[in-house]
Amino acid sequence: MSIPKYNEMFNPLVMVLRELGGSGTNEELLDGVIKKMGISEEDADKLHGNTTATELDYRLAWTRTYLKNVGVISNPSRGLWTLTSSGWIDRDLDEDQIVRMVRASRKEKPSETASSIIDDCKELEEMRWEDELLSILKQMEPTKFEQLSGRILRQAGFSNIDITGKSHDGGIDGRGAFKVNDFLSFTICFQCKRYKDIVPASAIRDFRGAIAGRADKGLIITTGTFSSEAKKEARRDGAMVIDIVDGNELAHKLKELRIGVKVENVEKVTVTKDWFIENIQG
Repeated sequence: MSIPKYNEMFNPLVMVLRELGGSGTNEELLDGVIKKMGISEEDADKLHGNTTATELDYRLAWTRTYLKNVGVISNPSRGLWTLTSSGWIDRDLDEDQIVRMVRASRKEKPSETASSIIDDCKELEEMRWEDELLSILKQMEPTKFEQLSGRILRQAGFSNIDITGKSHDGGIDGRGAFKVNDFLSFTICFQCKRYKDIVPASAIRDFRGAIAGRADKGLIITTGTFSSEAKKEARRDGAMVIDIVDGNELAHKLKELRIGVKVENVEKVTVTKDWFIENIQG
């Protein structure tokens, strides 16, 4: 089948959340919808325009926004979704019904349209600044991207970071160490890939082979995204786990660490007219 439209994923997404016990991450929902709808690997890996997000990711953001706006699901924290009591009700949801429910829940906007609902999607707004940031990273020289990756790891708590990219050491761009609770420590080898599209499973296998016997953990950081098979390969049973950071996660890590990203909290001032009536006498 081709990539399903966002409204075709209303019920599959709710069913996946029910099967997960009422809560799930973006990745769990994506994997669940792919399996439930029989979406091919080729379709699941298609990119949305010139962005690093897949078309399926993009459409699922629409799906989640509609369901959130009508109270079927909630978003207690970034990347986590939960079913509300309304979401546990066994029913079929179609686009017309969802739009009517949104309009009913927003009485101040009786003429609300599907497009205006999407305009309120925080996930899609995040995708815009992520794409802007990633477009800059993709144009960086390889050595500078390696240096940036080293800085990210240092600020995240890693130590003894050594950038080795110039040595072409089997695809290893750097090494480092991480200590847990001041007692346990492990060594890592990392690779920095300025991919403009999809990192294949072969990249995971090649990197795992390069670091075998040389590190406790492996980490691949990319400006692109990982194919469905690459994600499976990274955590394949019986093989060393390779941790992966895609463009979306990289952008949010830079935001979290305030590296090249400025976050402003806009002050909102509201005049409470009733206060003057209730508190000023005479």
